[in-house]
Amino acid sequence: MFADFLKRLTQPEPAPLDDGDARLALTALLVRVARSDGDYSDREISRIDRIAATRYGLSPFEATALRRDAETLESEAPDTVRFTRAIKDAVPYDHRIGVIEALWQVVLADGERDEAEDALLRLVSNLLGVSDVDSALARQRMEKG
Repeated sequence: MFADFLKRLTQPEPAPLDDGDARLALTALLVRVARSDGDYSDREISRIDRIAATRYGLSPFEATALRRDAETLESEAPDTVRFTRAIKDAVPYDHRIGVIEALWQVVLADGERDEAEDALLRLVSNLLGVSDVDSALARQRMEKG
């Protein structure tokens, strides 16, 4: 189902993503981080749905549908390095900072910071071209919020 999308996304010089494709790719990245510790909890799923609804102005039904599509895409997507670099090439920097904030919300959703999640978030931040400082500031904003 997502083969053409992934092919376009992972080309050497991908074209910028349209809004719908960017939403899908970024939500799939949220799913990947949530699944990274082997415990894809209801709290993380709920948080992803709320993030999608808030960021994209979606109804709860639309947010759930986006997350379900993102779960499928995430399971078919290439390794995190290629997938994240493709997103970096196709999404503007300010949106990537927002993605890091959303990723921290997902990591913090279950009340525990897992080493695997922290390590993956450091890798993803780096691959998205977001500095450690910007990522740490994003985490601090999400811990307060």
